[in-house]
Amino acid sequence: MLDSFLMGLELAFRLDTFAMMAVGLVLGMVVGALPGFTTVMAMAVLLPLSFFLEPLVGIPFLIGVYKGGIYGGSIPAILISMPGTGAAVATTFDGPALTKKKQPRKALEMALFSSVFGDLSSDIITILAIGPIALIAMQIGPPELASVLFLSLVIITITGGGVFVKGLLMMTLGLFISLIGQDPIGALSRFTFDFFAIKSGIPLLPMLIGLFALPEILLAVEKKATSALRQKLDTKEGGPLTWGEFKRCFRTMCRSTVIGTTIGMIPGVGQVVAAFMGYAAAKNASSHPETFGKGELEGVAAAEAANNAVNGPTLVPLLTLGIPGDNVTAILLGAFVAQGLRPGPQLFNEQGSLVYAILIAMVMANILFLILGYFLVPLFAKVVTIQKGILLPLTIVFAFAGSYVFRSDPLDLIILSVFGVFGYLAKKLHFDVTPLVMGFILGPILEYSFGQTVTMSQGNIFAYILGERPITVAIIAATPVLTYYLWKRSARLRSDFGVTED
Repeated sequence: MLDSFLMGLELAFRLDTFAMMAVGLVLGMVVGALPGFTTVMAMAVLLPLSFFLEPLVGIPFLIGVYKGGIYGGSIPAILISMPGTGAAVATTFDGPALTKKKQPRKALEMALFSSVFGDLSSDIITILAIGPIALIAMQIGPPELASVLFLSLVIITITGGGVFVKGLLMMTLGLFISLIGQDPIGALSRFTFDFFAIKSGIPLLPMLIGLFALPEILLAVEKKATSALRQKLDTKEGGPLTWGEFKRCFRTMCRSTVIGTTIGMIPGVGQVVAAFMGYAAAKNASSHPETFGKGELEGVAAAEAANNAVNGPTLVPLLTLGIPGDNVTAILLGAFVAQGLRPGPQLFNEQGSLVYAILIAMVMANILFLILGYFLVPLFAKVVTIQKGILLPLTIVFAFAGSYVFRSDPLDLIILSVFGVFGYLAKKLHFDVTPLVMGFILGPILEYSFGQTVTMSQGNIFAYILGERPITVAIIAATPVLTYYLWKRSARLRSDFGVTED
């Protein structure tokens, strides 16, 4: 692992990598600053651009979009009380109040500094932790992998946005769609109805773009694609953040970073819950909790440090086990697969130096994040007022062109449209599509691992697991306990803060 890290260190410092990360950060911040244009949509639409770049350039570009988008959502949350992303919902508790107090600059700078601090700290922890976790992942067999995948699917379903039963239905549908094509063990065709085009299964990339990009576009069109904001915003009002104010919030930032980093390593929980937990922890620990919700800088720092600290650790389950923790890492998985890299235990054996180079580039991106964010915040604040009608046609073109360019197959445009309409209807009916995507991605791996387990057990799977696989038994036993705790915790946080969906 040390050799891979040192080689990765040499590979990471490339001008084109830094340039594309900077482009990704700016694009992410712009999209995040547009209320209604989500980070997931931006990544889904921009995903095809990474196909034309080397892995060491294309994937950091998408990570830049990810980082920039999560922070960018705080800009409209602070200025106009409209979170640009779900992760910025908790920022609306104190951000707008600071703007009303004529202190928008302090709030925006605190959001930037706490975001960079949480992101950078969690990225460093990710690099330190991912090697040992990868070594452990290499030692696990099919029974352990199957049990971990099952646990991940259950956690994703329970902690996702919306009602549990709806999440379970979407997860089941995703697992069923993953069965279309060839059996991973026997190579027999299933549910293809003799239609040759889907014999190899439903393609992932048009599905991702359809589910995550088109519904947002359709919803924006439904709202007539106009911006209700016409007020003048002065982001320089109120003076800059002082060192004393930053120092006062430092302990809160450290606490939220620990919370966000821990949550980031758990598949399915995500930035929204992390932000609420960070905010609640800061309020409970404060000697003046009555000021929270009335324009408290610690409230902004707590929410932003926590939600940005999730970014790096979400790559831990993705890279070590091939398990995407949320819809953003599902898109990153699509980028890895398109580049011929399959995340999982063997990735570190085969491409260890490349993985570490990407992770080191991710750490360095925070320096660009700080510089670009500090100097371009006034520009991003003006983005809040842009009418969506100007951007929607371009977004539609990118979505369809991106789906077609990967395989140059017209069928992909049909799949894009079908899943786009499905995703739109799911949004209207308050179904979260994330469990569907996770079920689709993890279904074949789960099926293959379970099939291998059955073969290894020689037909007596229960006796085999109980007698020879204690780790598998421990994971299965821990599944109901962990999922119940996470469900109660996330449900309580959503209830306390009045949030029903991500």
